[in-house]
Amino acid sequence: MVYDETLAARIREHAAGVPVEEKRMFGGLAFLLGGHLAVAASRDGGLLARCAPQDSEGLIARPGVSRMEMRGREMDGWLRVSAEAVADEEDLEGWVERGLAYAGSLPPK
Repeated sequence: MVYDETLAARIREHAAGVPVEEKRMFGGLAFLLGGHLAVAASRDGGLLARCAPQDSEGLIARPGVSRMEMRGREMDGWLRVSAEAVADEEDLEGWVERGLAYAGSLPPK
């Protein structure tokens, strides 16, 4: 499945003015800040979002949010957010801001 182009356009709007780089990754379209993934329009629908690893537990308590699984292992700091959980612009904005803040806190690659 190809990433949701409408979602990618919505992410672009919320990231306007921030020097993000777009790159195809994980089968979706990733938005990177300083070389670090902040958010991505997922090939599975919805969003892949970065956060501080210590925030993962509290965030997965929200409806439509789960840890991303890589090679059979759940990863703190990497979250899948369902399409339903980012259908509202305010909700999407919150996830984009969270991802950009986390990526921006890391040293540039």
